[in-house]
Amino acid sequence: MEHQVIHIETVIDYIETHLDGKMELETVAAAAHYSKYHLHRMFTHTVGMTIHDYALRRQLTEAAKLLVFSEKPVIEIAYMCGYESQQAFTTSFKSMYKLPPAEYRQKQEFYPLQLRFTLHEKSPIINLSRQDIRLADRNDIPAWMELVHLVIDGFPHLDETDYLEKLTIFIQKKQALILEHNNIAVGIMGFSYETGSIEFLGVHPQYRNCGVPKLFLEALMEDYLPGKELSITTYRDKDRADTGYRKELLQLGFAEREMLTEFGYPTQRFVLPPQKTGGSFDAQK
Repeated sequence: MEHQVIHIETVIDYIETHLDGKMELETVAAAAHYSKYHLHRMFTHTVGMTIHDYALRRQLTEAAKLLVFSEKPVIEIAYMCGYESQQAFTTSFKSMYKLPPAEYRQKQEFYPLQLRFTLHEKSPIINLSRQDIRLADRNDIPAWMELVHLVIDGFPHLDETDYLEKLTIFIQKKQALILEHNNIAVGIMGFSYETGSIEFLGVHPQYRNCGVPKLFLEALMEDYLPGKELSITTYRDKDRADTGYRKELLQLGFAEREMLTEFGYPTQRFVLPPQKTGGSFDAQK
């Protein structure tokens, strides 16, 4: 695992230093001395998205930053971020940010699609259970925010200052849960006792195949919100910014409900029916 992490970090370093050009899998693979098929599998398994998607999101994040914090013309920003024309850049930017570049610049509200991915050597996980999930306290905030930065793709339109204020309140009201492994936050959840809503849920990509979301749902349904319907919002169908969150919720047994707009971003609510008395949560995988 350590050997693989080192090589993926090398690939990420390469991407970070080539955000101003087209990112072809063949080029990245050649730089990393891997076959493109092996690198594609290894990168996707470790990071949770393809090299193409990761590079695209990083380039558009840098473009959004330039739109808000510089006065460079849109066409110049397009070229700086690897696009051959302003039209191609505008199409790609709007598919992710839901606004054309000029309108996004006018709003002056930067938020990242993807921050630089940082990996760690993952040790084998043995017998993680919902009993490992505990209420978070203020000392957990740095580790919590480190995970938020890692899964920023699941938090459309994240305002970090506002998020930190809400997180502090959730911790005070005992509505913030955390799961750690080897001193790393591998899962976080904020929820409401009153409404049964899951306000935020994040799982470390390197642990995404370890059933962490299911453990959090078991904890909610059996320890914190017994008998309540759970709800959560995520991307709408066919939103290109979605890296798999809708699919995961459906696999966990959530059902689609009404369309919403949150902080100007189009989303959809999903619900999970209450647990039956004496039963156990058995989400479909």
